[in-house]
Parts: sequence; C-alpha cells; structure tokens
Amino acid sequence: MVSKKSRSEVRVNKHRKLRNRLSGTAQCPRLAVFRSNNHMYAQIIDDVAQTTLVSASTLQKDVKANLEKTNNVDAAAYLGKVIAEKALEKGIKEVVFDRGGFIYQGKVQALADAAREAGLNF
Repeated sequence: MVSKKSRSEVRVNKHRKLRNRLSGTAQCPRLAVFRSNNHMYAQIIDDVAQTTLVSASTLQKDVKANLEKTNNVDAAAYLGKVIAEKALEKGIKEVVFDRGGFIYQGKVQALADAAREAGLNF
C-alpha cells in the first residue's frame, strides 16, 4: 500500500525549504502569512533580533468588525491592507514575502496584492 503525506505535512516541508532561502533583517523584515480554515494571520518579523515587529489577524476585534466572513478572499485582502498600514506607521516599507508553504493563489495572493497596493514593497 502506498502511503501519502497529508496536506499539512507537505505544507510544513515546503515552508521549511522556503525558510532556508528567506530571512528577515531589520532593514528588510519578513512578512509571514499563515491561514487556517477559519482565519488568516500576518506578521512582520525581524529574524536577526527574533522579534515580531507588526502583526494582524482576522481574530482582532477591529479587523473582525469590518468583515462579513473571516475565511474568504475579501477578508485576506482587507488583512493585507491592515498589515501594510501598520507597517508603514512603524516605518517599514520594504519586506520579504514568506507565503508559509501555501500555494501563491487565492487568499495568499489577495493578501499580498492588497499589501502591495497599500504601500509595501516586495
């Protein structure tokens, strides 16, 4: 019988390979994205200092209040706009995009496009 890896196991392996190539610094931090079945999370991380500089998720009250659902493309796009605005307030303009092992389409792409439109460069 052929054993097949679960989707989450495959995603974790992809993310590990991505993280070998990506690293955030103080000048150009990493925009990390995670999506679960119900919510999305985005963080801007300085890997050298091992600190989270900015974070946003669809669980936050101010974000959730403006959304009808928290697990669709519209919610992802709104979250991208929110994380970009928070980053620009902190003076972060340039980031490295870490898709977290997820395929770059749908929600992940919507978040990235919205963050770019709101002023982040990557």
